[in-house]
Amino acid sequence: MTVFSGLLPLVIDDVTDEGERILVRARTPQRPVACPGCRALSGRVHGYHQRTLADVPVDARPVVLRVRIRRLVCPTRGCRRTFREQLPGVLSRYQRRTCRLVSQVGVVVRQLAGRVGARVLSALAVVVSRHTALRALLRIPLPERRVPRVLGVDDFALCRRRRYATILIDAVTRQRVDVLPDRKAATLEEWLREHPGVEVVCRDSSGAYAEAVRRALPQAVQVADRWHLWHNLAEAVRKEVTAHSTCWAAAGLPPQDGIRAVTTRQRWQQVHDLLDKGVGLLECARRLNIGLNTVKRYARISEPQRLIRAPQYRPTLVDPYRDHLRRRRQQDPAVGATQLLAEIRELGYTGSLNLLYRYITQGRVEADRPALSPRRLTRYLLTAPDQLTEHQRTLVDALTRACPQMTALAGFIGSFAALLTPADGNDDHLTEWITEVKATDLPHLHTFTRGLGLDRDAVNAALTYPFHNGGTEGVNTKTKLIKRQMYGRAGFTLLRHRILLG
Repeated sequence: MTVFSGLLPLVIDDVTDEGERILVRARTPQRPVACPGCRALSGRVHGYHQRTLADVPVDARPVVLRVRIRRLVCPTRGCRRTFREQLPGVLSRYQRRTCRLVSQVGVVVRQLAGRVGARVLSALAVVVSRHTALRALLRIPLPERRVPRVLGVDDFALCRRRRYATILIDAVTRQRVDVLPDRKAATLEEWLREHPGVEVVCRDSSGAYAEAVRRALPQAVQVADRWHLWHNLAEAVRKEVTAHSTCWAAAGLPPQDGIRAVTTRQRWQQVHDLLDKGVGLLECARRLNIGLNTVKRYARISEPQRLIRAPQYRPTLVDPYRDHLRRRRQQDPAVGATQLLAEIRELGYTGSLNLLYRYITQGRVEADRPALSPRRLTRYLLTAPDQLTEHQRTLVDALTRACPQMTALAGFIGSFAALLTPADGNDDHLTEWITEVKATDLPHLHTFTRGLGLDRDAVNAALTYPFHNGGTEGVNTKTKLIKRQMYGRAGFTLLRHRILLG
């Protein structure tokens, strides 16, 4: 009877092996039971009732439990006349499964939900439908969470670019607190008013969240997310690196005299000629028949050369044999592409002649170094120097010395990265950093500083307080997994339940 140790409160009369299933006959013990209404003990039997339940499988076969339940008479006058006895921990009212089987089903559906949970349970000899699995999931009680002192707030997509929801967590313990059905300011404001006790709110740069916290908790400290600060800086740096591509990429690259470069210079001249005459940006766009954002981009650039981008070559199969090609062309400038193809194929080249021919005609063999894209140089600039290889550090040093703006840009990146380690006084250092940036000719970085000014109090808190929104981003990552498991078939109620169960 060790197999049925979970049924110890019952008296097992018989166990029958029926081949495809195991039948267990049992009855309740003969002892007084408390009335659920008046709690008076009663042992007077009015009649008997049989319940059939499923129990935990044994030997990969389902177990059917048939229990004889007593109907007892309540001794208290005026209370209910009869009642059926219950066995807490073994049998639950209205259930067709024992408590321990319900617990095991709950563990599976908590992780896998409907269809997948039903398939896994069927392999374990527990037959449930997907609807039953979902009902078992929704019956799992949500843990009670106290209102945290430090609240993390972030949004996630229910349907990307159409519908979004809001996740709230304890930013210290990273426990889920609640999920709101949208990301409107009024919804978050209502939740904050109904759950007092929040003193610090960690959020991204969302204006709706900032306004909700400002209206509901005017005394609360708002902390901007440091990752988003760094991400916004990275976008500004990428635009600056692209704007100065003709400076840092001039060495070893073919001259930029193509049709696109000539058109860019002419258009820049046309825009600035109109601006010098007092013509507005919108009117410039109408006269030149170009987009307003293009006019704005040309207007903020002081030199047309900064609009011309260096060629962005992707890695090719020829790159590993570049040194051999350069050496052979230095030895014999008249060597043909067919001969070079035969030589590098002996070294392991698997590409085509056409690819090799384009590589040679683009001047990538004779260049002092392979072409570097602005995105890759931006990545090198944003990487900690001790995380770069010696070659990468040498390359970054050489390219950042190409012009004063690139040198200043590299310095600003390092000094801002130091501010992202929270410490007292970082808010004053940020003010100095913004002043220095505004004194240089880096228009995209100026735009970044203006964005900092719009949310300066939250930025100051991010640089001085240890709180951050990393835990909320982690919950969002797990939420994406839950959404993909359900393939978009479930509603918000089920999604919220699974998120809060963690």
